Amino acid sequence: MTANELLNLAIAETQNIQENEVFLVKDLFKGYEWNRISKSNRLLLGTLFLNYINTSITKITPLDKTSSGQQKYTIKSKY
Repeated sequence: MTANELLNLAIAETQNIQENEVFLVKDLFKGYEWNRISKSNRLLLGTLFLNYINTSITKITPLDKTSSGQQKYTIKSKY
């Protein structure tokens, strides 16, 4: 699966995240699905997801990063 296909799956899965819930991109995949994605594709997916959030009108807002460098996000009620 390409990084763009993974991005589309991740974007679709954000519909299941509740307002004000904090999540990571990896939370949008089942554990075994995430583990099957190559490290290079996971890194690329993180970059693509953040770029999508910053360039699209969406309720998703980037927060700070975790201690391991993973970007955290939340869903706000207003744009």
